[in-house]
Amino acid sequence: MFDSIHEECGVFGIYTDKTSDVAAQTYVALYALQHRGQESCGIVVNDDGVFRQHKNLGLVNQVFDKDTLERLGQGNIAIGHVRYSTTGNCNAANAQPLVVRHVKGPLAIAHNGNLTNARELREKYENKGMIFHTTNDTEAISYAVTEERLSSPSIEAAVEKTMDKIKGAYSLVIMSPSKLIAVRDPNGFRPLSLGKIDGGYVVSSETCAFDSIGAEFIRDIKPGEIVIIDKNGLRSVESHCGGKGTICVFEYVYFARPDSVIEGSSVHKARLRAGKYLWREHPVDADIVIGVPDSGLDAALGFSQESGIPYGIGFIKNRYIGRTFIQPTQKERTNSVKIKLNAVSNTVKGKRVVMIDDSIVRGTTSARIVRLLRDAGAKEVHVRISSPPFVGPCYFGTDIDSKDKLIACRMTNEEICRHLGADSLGYLSVESVKKLAGNSDCDFCVGCFNEKYPIEVPKEMPKDKFEYRISENK
Repeated sequence: MFDSIHEECGVFGIYTDKTSDVAAQTYVALYALQHRGQESCGIVVNDDGVFRQHKNLGLVNQVFDKDTLERLGQGNIAIGHVRYSTTGNCNAANAQPLVVRHVKGPLAIAHNGNLTNARELREKYENKGMIFHTTNDTEAISYAVTEERLSSPSIEAAVEKTMDKIKGAYSLVIMSPSKLIAVRDPNGFRPLSLGKIDGGYVVSSETCAFDSIGAEFIRDIKPGEIVIIDKNGLRSVESHCGGKGTICVFEYVYFARPDSVIEGSSVHKARLRAGKYLWREHPVDADIVIGVPDSGLDAALGFSQESGIPYGIGFIKNRYIGRTFIQPTQKERTNSVKIKLNAVSNTVKGKRVVMIDDSIVRGTTSARIVRLLRDAGAKEVHVRISSPPFVGPCYFGTDIDSKDKLIACRMTNEEICRHLGADSLGYLSVESVKKLAGNSDCDFCVGCFNEKYPIEVPKEMPKDKFEYRISENK
């Protein structure tokens, strides 16, 4: 419904030293990660090597209820996943975690990221006679791990060999009959954290999930690291470590929850810095600073603190409308922004307003939001964006698959400003966005802002790369 960058996915895993209600704990953790994926979700519970699973389309509270959680039962290991489809269309078959069964036992896998060589891997395994039931990257990873497991002494050895085959972004949570394994790609494109809970360990895309279940954050999993948790405790394999990570900087701008800590940096503080840098780069005379909920709010506060311009609540967000909200008529589609956002007239009427948002993709929604402020009586509207303009596609787990959809590739800054109906427009610079995570000892992927990617990327990678009409030529 909205012209914005979508989250990728969220993964979670828990290992305990005794049988317990790991399904319920995973359920609560997925609630905390709901912002990372709102199309589907799933949980797999391991009860002494017996896997029970449930997954479907929908939000966490739609897919799971008390009866479903009770059917999943007790266990000592569980993994969970919330999904937004950056690869593969939205259907129940693509919901994760995936469970595969082979001669050495069952395997469950959940994935956040995007492989750059997924098409080649899939063709390789299809030519070997393997049958694919999904159109996502994760199934190709599961086949790669299974193939290596047949000749490897352990699941972690198989995963280590698999990392030589797969390229791109992957934060994985894998469950074998007796182990929980967490894996992060050598570039560390997507976050993955390790925590401790009574009697065991947890891993998650974000630390906010630890807070929700009373777990203690230990550290970020290193780029290239394989963490193994079993009855003997915790250990890791670092044969693919050594390089400096290049995490997606948009985790700090938009994807992650403000209360999460990624690579040692508070997401909330990173967004405050974005607002402060925006003021330094694009100052303006104004009466009030407001943010577009939710990720624009912290940046607006930072802009206000740095500039001295008062901060105000400019929009009220309807939190009961999900991404699947249906707009039956053209009139309702045109008014879709009003359904989710409404301007607070008392805040903006007769005032020169600075409106802070996290990004502009196509520009359609941004123009409608500016119109909301005009209709509410704003005298001037100055748009400030807490990220640089999008000028390139993302190959690592964000749903930007074509330059022709990006307004910054078609218009100049002045033309975009007129298109939005704003009085002025300012984007955060690439140099400043790299400085948002002040405490992080890593580099950042900013390829979508400057088309300079940390690794080699394919010439094209459409979202539906595994689905073709009969009339289409591969």
